[in-house]
Amino acid sequence: MKIAILDDYARAALRLADWDGLGAVTVFDDTVTGDALRARLQPFEVLCLMRERTPLDAALIAALPNLRLVVTTGPRNASIDLEAARAAGVTVCGTESRKTTTSELATLMMLALNRRLLPEVAALHGTGWQVGLGRDVAGLTLGLIGLGNIGAQMVTIGKALGMGVVAWSPNLTDARCAALGVGRMETLPALMARADVVSVHMVLSDHTRGLVGQAAFDAARQGQVFINTSRGPLVDTGALLDGLRAGRPAMAGLDVFDTEPLPQDDPLRDADLIASGRLLLTPHLGYTTEATFRLFYTQTVEAIRAFQAGTPIREL
Repeated sequence: MKIAILDDYARAALRLADWDGLGAVTVFDDTVTGDALRARLQPFEVLCLMRERTPLDAALIAALPNLRLVVTTGPRNASIDLEAARAAGVTVCGTESRKTTTSELATLMMLALNRRLLPEVAALHGTGWQVGLGRDVAGLTLGLIGLGNIGAQMVTIGKALGMGVVAWSPNLTDARCAALGVGRMETLPALMARADVVSVHMVLSDHTRGLVGQAAFDAARQGQVFINTSRGPLVDTGALLDGLRAGRPAMAGLDVFDTEPLPQDDPLRDADLIASGRLLLTPHLGYTTEATFRLFYTQTVEAIRAFQAGTPIREL
């Protein structure tokens, strides 16, 4: 079989799993689109996807007559047209996923921004020493937009750091908040007005796209740090940039973006906001750890072997 591993930016796939005996394996470490993508993928019978880095819509699936199997890392991938895949006779399988990596990164961002880590490092690497004062997180209020698995992990971390925790989401219940020992806010603006640090942990859907917009940032508490490690389109980027320039929120950390990789001319690459330490951008690191990728690629190989044996596993 001809197998393509897509978007392996870290060039980790061949190192982290045993691909021997599966067939001819080709690794691509960049992302292309349009005609270049169709031409690249047409020879392959198996595509191994890394999350949503390369979407597979109906038009692309129809343009790949040799395609028989798609394996995506993670247990779901909203960027694959599953109905089109089934209609084309293409099997789609997934992998399991680890649960703690994103909450760790959100915590790292929270601490780095509040303690002014990057401006102080820049000063030390220049000609200076201490140039400002950071803020303790102990005693602050952590506001969570979303209280699923990752949000629940953030509750544990926030409390361990001495923070009070409140939460809001469109369907959040009193019972869920009581079970985790957090306060439930009635509205998103109410949460923004209450929290010193806000962290987003929602699933992207038609209902949540643009969920955090101008009204939310207008309500932001003075000095607030805003963090999104979930999905870029949950947040209205223009409203966030306007808010940062107006001081609401005071700082932001973003690991996810509307377009990934982030274009060089994207408005988020605001030199003044970044240089001042008020905007921290990272290249979607929330899930990119050695242990997670080892799980992803090991189970990708398992899925290919199972398909070749006529017994597909973890079908989507």
